[in-house]
Amino acid sequence: MRDLAPMARFGGLVASDLRDVTADAGALDSAGFWAVAVDFEGRTVCARFGDVRRAPAADTDADRAAAWHGPDRAAWTTSLDRGAYEAGVRTVRERIAAGDVYQVNLCRVLTAPLPVGAGGPPPDIDALGAVLALGNPAPYAGTIRLPAHGVEIATASPELFLRRDGRTVESGPIKGTAQTADGFLPKDEAENVMIVDLVRNDLGRVCATGSVTVPALCAVEPHPGLVHLVSTVRGDLRPGAGWPELLAAAFPPGSVTGAPKSSALRIIGELETAPRGPYCGAVGWVDADRGTAALAVGIRTFWIDRGGPGRPQLRFGTGAGITWGSDPAGEWAETELKAERLLAVASGVHEASGRTLR
Repeated sequence: MRDLAPMARFGGLVASDLRDVTADAGALDSAGFWAVAVDFEGRTVCARFGDVRRAPAADTDADRAAAWHGPDRAAWTTSLDRGAYEAGVRTVRERIAAGDVYQVNLCRVLTAPLPVGAGGPPPDIDALGAVLALGNPAPYAGTIRLPAHGVEIATASPELFLRRDGRTVESGPIKGTAQTADGFLPKDEAENVMIVDLVRNDLGRVCATGSVTVPALCAVEPHPGLVHLVSTVRGDLRPGAGWPELLAAAFPPGSVTGAPKSSALRIIGELETAPRGPYCGAVGWVDADRGTAALAVGIRTFWIDRGGPGRPQLRFGTGAGITWGSDPAGEWAETELKAERLLAVASGVHEASGRTLR
């Protein structure tokens, strides 16, 4: 792993010179530039870097992407096959009918072995980040490479979990996915409004009374290969509330859990057969010196798992929000839509142009 130095990359900034790594979110209220990764299951890694600068002109996405050799497109396996996933959708609908829950985000984790050449360098998540930047650009894209700490994440996330500017905090939940804007169903808007209410409640636990607002509701936002409904929830942190209190109130993100959150999490634990890891967690940066931050919801996210025997595994998660109005086949199709383009890109095919990135 000595060839893979610790680094992070967000919004044209490259962070190096690792100084500290901690699981204590309170460190984010101290000083310095931090890369942050929080697994859906709650494992937190905050890494402070001493050198943060704009990426040099020679550090191009195309040059870094050339080093990526992804898995075979046919090698991906899923933690829930179609039959199991559709059965899970039916179970969620039964739980809704019983009054246990209103909405549950049901997910599956896809896995493929990475090719490793004899004597060659280990697979580099930063090279995959460059491939994603070329093939699936996203507003909250980023890479965190901390091999010694089991964190190698590349995200092409379109979704804002938490943005901070001083004491103002903002979230941008996404609920509702279609191929085109005229493909949204009534359940998409209902689902979005439901999750907005949940996020308002989450932020209200740590924000000043009366400060939580919804500046945008169900805005249509285009992304490569699909469109989303996106809302904005904003508030002002109350005195004494910092990162530990904010994460305790808002995590895991409401858009990838369900409502009520506690009930949804119990059902997720019953139905899903693999840990989500960085998928549906939080990935991003905190500049404690300037009081600014942007954490994405860890969707459209890949991570390398080197923990098991054999070749390192590349993992990716996909899911859908299940409501009473959900059709099992339609929800499976939504998970396929969300995964199709990204898996092709990670396997070396730029679908927008049809050319390979190897």
